[in-house]
Amino acid sequence: MDDLKGKVVLVTGSSTGIGAGVAKALGALGCKVAVHYNSSKDAAIAVAKAVEESGGESLIVQGDLHKTAECERVVKATVERFKHIDILINNAGALVKRVPITDITDEVFDDIVDLNVRSMMMCTKYAVPYMINGGSIINLTSIAAGTGGGPGAGLYAGSKGFVSTVTKGLAKELVGRGIRVNAVSPGVITTPFHEKFSTPEQLESMRLTVPMRRLGTVDECIGAFLYFASERLSGYVTGQIIEVNGGQYMP
Repeated sequence: MDDLKGKVVLVTGSSTGIGAGVAKALGALGCKVAVHYNSSKDAAIAVAKAVEESGGESLIVQGDLHKTAECERVVKATVERFKHIDILINNAGALVKRVPITDITDEVFDDIVDLNVRSMMMCTKYAVPYMINGGSIINLTSIAAGTGGGPGAGLYAGSKGFVSTVTKGLAKELVGRGIRVNAVSPGVITTPFHEKFSTPEQLESMRLTVPMRRLGTVDECIGAFLYFASERLSGYVTGQIIEVNGGQYMP
């Protein structure tokens, strides 16, 4: 995959979990990687170090992507260092908390929607003018977008449904700029996400619904991102979603 060498990549939410794994993999392929984090500074430093040690270049940039101005600042910090952007990976997002519909407040609504929707839309808005050579935008959606999510996760599922749908719209809108837009949709992956939001009992219940009878790993998600990032491998692919879920959901 030497076509990725030297490419400038911004990976939002890349201090832990899938984002961290993708950032490290891109660094190992010789990319210049902007490692974004909000609160996990030490973890972001570790990811950036791994990128450098494997032969890539790194930049660490902090920002609360709930806020439009912070999305703009993170993008501009990347461009100030690397001059342009080739690949944007909108990975930042979270379930935030499980809340039944009768308990949803304006604050909870804004928190979930801003983190999963606003961050993706606004980082894309500010990155596109700097994707001067075309490139690839890869959004992180979720199996929840297709299934509706688990108990108390309906709003999160809906926000990811938005991501899945707008991925297709943006693919049509940006094709004239030479930018491909796709998405990766993980199932139940063993990351800090589920350590925080799912009990061992819930995870076991989910495992039993997976035809492969096991949960996925971060490493098993990385290939989908690399495929979409590479013009050589996916130059005629846009508006698509790759499901990585062990067969749990087959649209």
